[in-house]
Amino acid sequence: MALGGNPVFNGKNFRGATQAPPVPSYSHGQNQYGQPAWAAQPQMSSDQLQQMYNQPSAGPAETGRMTFDDVIVKTAACLAVLLLGAAITLFVAPGTANLLMVVGALGGFVLAMVNTFKKQPSPALILTYAGLEGLFLGGLTRLLDGLYPGVGLQAVIGTLAVFGVTLALFKSGKVRATPKAVRFFMIATLGYLVFAVINMVMVWTGVVHSPFGLSTSVHIFGIPLGVFIGVLAIGLAAFSLVMDFTSIAQGVQQGAPQAYSWTAAFGLTVTLVWLYVEIIRLLAILRGDD
Repeated sequence: MALGGNPVFNGKNFRGATQAPPVPSYSHGQNQYGQPAWAAQPQMSSDQLQQMYNQPSAGPAETGRMTFDDVIVKTAACLAVLLLGAAITLFVAPGTANLLMVVGALGGFVLAMVNTFKKQPSPALILTYAGLEGLFLGGLTRLLDGLYPGVGLQAVIGTLAVFGVTLALFKSGKVRATPKAVRFFMIATLGYLVFAVINMVMVWTGVVHSPFGLSTSVHIFGIPLGVFIGVLAIGLAAFSLVMDFTSIAQGVQQGAPQAYSWTAAFGLTVTLVWLYVEIIRLLAILRGDD
């Protein structure tokens, strides 16, 4: 597994589930000792035995194991709830929208921590997290789109494009979470987090008056610093998707319990939220520098 990426997949619960030995599937009427099933069920007729032999081997779904279809369906459910939350924030009064955005940001952060470290995945808590993040993203989109019309739609298209390209590159084998790439990701992410904390403190203390802080106050060759930081952050979020895909693929291959498809969906949702925020912030910085 690609350690060092999304903490949702690197938690001991998901890793422990994917490292557990898969449940064997018995085919052609054999029991767990490799003996014919009729040895333990002598009362079965010849027709029943023939029907059992003709049945295909049990797949992951029949043995209660995670599949790619499970992850896709549950991720779609999370995104649907997220969109519903965003729609609520987009259509209420401006003051209410700002309040819901704050509630969504704080509540989403709390539930992100709870779901990340919870021993067993909870569909209700994961969907609630998605709804709260929807409130936050809807409020953020409404705020920035009011200042720079069109950035919301552009951010949605950009997020879908990055996700699609990243998935295509991963499936083609051209992009992989190699140990060297993961080490670079960790170093770059740590540097980004240090910058984000410093920038946030400077904005809160009034040292920098721009709402984006150093991102728009500092220019390099006439280009706002935030453009370089934004491109780096989008690249990090995209590579985080690669590590998410790697963890999900390994979970399916190792026969992780079906319940952990919710964990996989939650992890993908977290990364997509991060990606969207970075894209819309970069677009706002670019528009604000026009």
